[in-house]
Amino acid sequence: MTRKLWGLVLAVSLTLTVLAGCSGNDAGNNKGAGPSQSAPASTEASGSPEASSAPSANDYGDTGGLTLPLVDKPTTIDWMLVSEFPANDKLIAKEIEKRTGIKVNLITVSPTTYPDKLRVTIASGKLPDIFHGLNPAELKKLGQQKAVVAINDYADMLPNFKRLYIDENPWIVKSYGDESGKLYSWPIYKMNRAVNHGMMFRKDVFEKNGIPEWTDTESFYQALKKLKEVYPDSYPFASKNKEYIFKSLAYGWGVGGTNYPAYYDENAKEWKYAAIQPEHKEMLDFLKKLYNENLLDPEFLTDTPDSWTSKMTSDKSFVTYDWIGRMELFRNQVGAQNPDYDLRYGLPIGPTGRTLTLPETDMSLSITVANGPKKEVALKLLDYLTSPSGAALVTLGVEGETFNFDANGKPVYPELADVPNVDIKVLDERYGLWLEGMYLAPDHRSVYYNLTEREQEAQDKIIKDNRFEPLDPVLNFTDDEIAAIAEIQVSLEKSAQEFNARYILDKSHGESQWEDWKNNAVKLGTTKLIDIFNEAQKRFDAAK
Repeated sequence: MTRKLWGLVLAVSLTLTVLAGCSGNDAGNNKGAGPSQSAPASTEASGSPEASSAPSANDYGDTGGLTLPLVDKPTTIDWMLVSEFPANDKLIAKEIEKRTGIKVNLITVSPTTYPDKLRVTIASGKLPDIFHGLNPAELKKLGQQKAVVAINDYADMLPNFKRLYIDENPWIVKSYGDESGKLYSWPIYKMNRAVNHGMMFRKDVFEKNGIPEWTDTESFYQALKKLKEVYPDSYPFASKNKEYIFKSLAYGWGVGGTNYPAYYDENAKEWKYAAIQPEHKEMLDFLKKLYNENLLDPEFLTDTPDSWTSKMTSDKSFVTYDWIGRMELFRNQVGAQNPDYDLRYGLPIGPTGRTLTLPETDMSLSITVANGPKKEVALKLLDYLTSPSGAALVTLGVEGETFNFDANGKPVYPELADVPNVDIKVLDERYGLWLEGMYLAPDHRSVYYNLTEREQEAQDKIIKDNRFEPLDPVLNFTDDEIAAIAEIQVSLEKSAQEFNARYILDKSHGESQWEDWKNNAVKLGTTKLIDIFNEAQKRFDAAK
């Protein structure tokens, strides 16, 4: 191992980024722990990545321009990824080899031990051909030391990558590449469902008491007042999100964003600090009104998931903000005792009437390719798995062999007929599908996207009138900027959260305290922080 690479190993954080695949997404939430495997170096000679000029004997669907097989002689690559279960003897490994000619040695490691395993693997200097889990800064350092490849340097041999991330989404390299424009991470495309979180309400209680579903902020307020009249011992609006409720609701007041409290003002075309904006004060004033009138649970900043669940599954609270899967979970939990229980998705509150937009492209896993003799083979394989054909294989299986589509276009797995709920964990265990680090462009016919009637209603309500707040630009900060942001944010965000809480809970807080807070926020560094964002925005706008 080189001195530079060893230096990086010493700098690697003890908390490597190993995410579940659903930002806010939940694709990997069902994956558990399994035995760790070693990462032996492959002893087979490297195969040529040049595809055969002859067409494949089998029709595997749309490969995006690649010709199968991908190599002209047997080739083995090592791939380290997350799973509870060994996968080398399962359908996924066998089918990849059958289609591409590439034998994949799948080094599956449980999510709990993967960070340590990855750190040890990097320290050994023997990197798997494909792996994931470093944070972006660490990965860029590896790339700059030539330990992993700059994927965009090979775009001409990767038709699916080129189409998605060079031609259709050129901002990807601007946002995630290094200062030389080199991209070391393979993106995940369209993992997210359109709507995954939002306001929800007890439709059964609303209908029972003749309360119409709200259509704007005022009618939301009136609905809460009516609920309080009918159920005087209740606090109609409850939350388990603690201080994150402000970020969740900020979209409805036009000051939300991934980097909240920093957000991009599309009209002014500049970054601002939400917590000192008049729109943010309007949001706090609204929550303060709800709190003062006992419409907002006084424990909204301290409620635990258990205490919140108890309130939302009884007649203590009726409105909340959460993940849409909660609608079915709560119904299943209390349906036997209360068969009328019906939690439904409601419109966003706030003057914009908008909610967050989930990104189409996810870079959180930092999937990368080692700069070794088989790098082009590994890149070609990732490109195939990004194609419609490869995506279907990784997230559906093999049609006619492992599954068939029913009359409604839903996948049915005959071998799993006795399994009550075929989810992605089941598919992982049985076939090696949905391995974290392998799904690159999930097929939306997969079971992960089988929405219930309530979940589909949530999609329809937001999509129908395009109630999405625009995504903020993804800025590419320098190392110095990252350090400066981290230094400022710690005290600033803590102070902002403390002020938000005091402003709502203390009846004496009003205009005077708001002005004091704005002045204090500037002293704590809001101007410097936002200047960093706007300088990075200038580079983003100027980049080709």
